[in-house]
Amino acid sequence: MPEPAKIVIIGGVAAGPKTASKVIRLMPDAEVTVVEKGKLLSYAGCGLPYYVSGVVKEQKELLATPVGVVRDPVFFRKVKNVHVLNETEALEIDRPGKRVRVRALTDGKESWLDYDKLVLATGGTPVVPPIPHVDLEGIFSLHGVHDAEGIRAVLAQGKAKDVVIVGGGLIGVETTEALVEAGCRVTIVEMLPQVLNVLDWHMARLVEKHMESHGVKVLTGSRVLSFQGEGQVSAVVTEQGTLPADMVVLAVGVRPNVTLARSAGLEIGSTGAIKVDDHMRTSDPDVYAAGDCVESVDLVTGRPCFIPLGSTANKQGRVAAMNICGGDDVFPGVLGSTVCKVFDYCVARTGLTETAARQLGYEVTTAMAPGPDRAHYMPDAASLLLKLIVDGKTRRLLGAQAVGPGAGDKRIDVAAMAITAGMTVDQLANADFCYAPPYAPAMDNIITAANVARNKLDGKMVGVSSQEVHQRMEATDDFVLLDVRSPAEYEEVSLPDSVLIPLGALRERISELPKNKNIVTFCKVSLRGYEAALILKAAQFQNVRVMDGGIAMWPYEKAT
Repeated sequence: MPEPAKIVIIGGVAAGPKTASKVIRLMPDAEVTVVEKGKLLSYAGCGLPYYVSGVVKEQKELLATPVGVVRDPVFFRKVKNVHVLNETEALEIDRPGKRVRVRALTDGKESWLDYDKLVLATGGTPVVPPIPHVDLEGIFSLHGVHDAEGIRAVLAQGKAKDVVIVGGGLIGVETTEALVEAGCRVTIVEMLPQVLNVLDWHMARLVEKHMESHGVKVLTGSRVLSFQGEGQVSAVVTEQGTLPADMVVLAVGVRPNVTLARSAGLEIGSTGAIKVDDHMRTSDPDVYAAGDCVESVDLVTGRPCFIPLGSTANKQGRVAAMNICGGDDVFPGVLGSTVCKVFDYCVARTGLTETAARQLGYEVTTAMAPGPDRAHYMPDAASLLLKLIVDGKTRRLLGAQAVGPGAGDKRIDVAAMAITAGMTVDQLANADFCYAPPYAPAMDNIITAANVARNKLDGKMVGVSSQEVHQRMEATDDFVLLDVRSPAEYEEVSLPDSVLIPLGALRERISELPKNKNIVTFCKVSLRGYEAALILKAAQFQNVRVMDGGIAMWPYEKAT
């Protein structure tokens, strides 16, 4: 009988355990060994902010299966028949000899592990910016359970009244809510012009305003210059001033951990992550890689990208296992589909942003569609602000973004499938989605957004972005900003220098509007704004545009 295949997997958090579990299912007699530098295995890293907040009560919940069994070395041995060497560091890959040198961190003993196939699932490493005094006590990353325990301990002692989060990406934003719920005064410092760079600026600004409404101070376009304190951090010096800080969370991002791969002579891709083919093979056919240490392919552009996500790591681990076991499975790439919770907002996106699409040379059309996420008369209907990015030449969907308390995740999942399938907005507009008042409007939000895009592409609607309107207001351009909402809506909130003519009165008051000026119409969501534009065009007004997204998606200050 042939010798059982020896599979060595370096990394025991996401992609590694997934690969190991699938290999054993396909080849029960394989000798599978997982090498993990840390003590804990297969933990839910994406759940760390919720462990910090107390939503997840106990550490073991992050380490357990859905039925509550903790995934420790005993579990992997008895249930999975996988040998786990935790608290063990992989030091060297001898590719010609097909072996890995490891060292037990408990006693320092070194040994060699032979392999037939090797899997690198070494993950990512949190970026620690080279800022003076970054090594002070009270400065944390949030990359592992140990970091989360440190933050929880400080919060439990009641010592963190003022907290500064450095970085406004997904980790920073998700952590914010946990700290606010713990009673902290939180400031986010982000060097870019916006938080959540995976969104377009105006969508990110809507999220920033929501965070500010919960007491969070958001400083964008500002660098951290240094940390201050005597042993313990006490202040953060930024380009916009000095902030008091009892605790700092570094959330600048992660970089792929490719040290082993590089020293072994494996090819590193243009993103700085390990280059793999669609079977998850590295430049060595006997070495596979998966998870946060590898680069993927952008399904829209076909270019390499580095988008570390737990969901991607698990899928890649499964593909690697299938191919190790003689299968022919393929991981085609990613769209960067992402969702996060920001207080009571769902923030989600997939595909290209408008900014990225324009930089890549696409002829871009966008559609903004704010509205309730289910029948408006249902008591639990919630606002959803949706944006589509469309290729003006082919009418194909390129990207989508959703912000608001409504169910944005399922609309972005639909958009991800549509982009993957190469669907046009015409096809999307007639998709057969489920409908019942408790779950969706009769015309789903994404169908409405697709129809807005079709109206623009067909020349039936000419839109103008809120940014352009704001720029014209700042420049005191001579144009008419026409609000066609009701007087009651206008009294509640309005835009500066806007003119109110309710839609129902527009035909009889149309003579009040100058035909020789540019007119921008809007309402709450710009449906009435669109109808007003059609009325004006029928009356031979030539320069009429509709403000995208209406007042619901206006990212600037409003008059109240």
